[in-house]
Amino acid sequence: MNTVMTVVPGMTELTAPYWEAAREGRLAIQECRSCGQLSHPPLPACPRCHGRDLGWREVSGAGTVYTYTVVRHPTHFAFADTIPYAIALVELAEGPWLITGITGCPPDGVHAGMPVRVVFREVTVGVTLPYFEPAR
Repeated sequence: MNTVMTVVPGMTELTAPYWEAAREGRLAIQECRSCGQLSHPPLPACPRCHGRDLGWREVSGAGTVYTYTVVRHPTHFAFADTIPYAIALVELAEGPWLITGITGCPPDGVHAGMPVRVVFREVTVGVTLPYFEPAR
């Protein structure tokens, strides 16, 4: 099943630029302006140089599944109508990793090394989530 999950993640001042970009159909990752490190999830300081001059950079949305799992029983009542679904650790072409849902193929069709690309789904008014699907 390729139904989009409907649980909305917590949004904070720190993560607001990420969610704003997603609403606009862009994938933006936090970037340290001092050393160039891209990192996700957003942090208050760079994990490499501990600098606090942080900004955001739009990335391609291309990536590769590093590992994944297929969820076959609901871990939360909001997911009951979506099982089975695949959750993956995707390595972006630019380096950072994201934990994300995989859509656009059966959950059992997901595999490590699979090239993927970002897609955006509005899950509720004003909230758009990035998912990944097989690159074509």
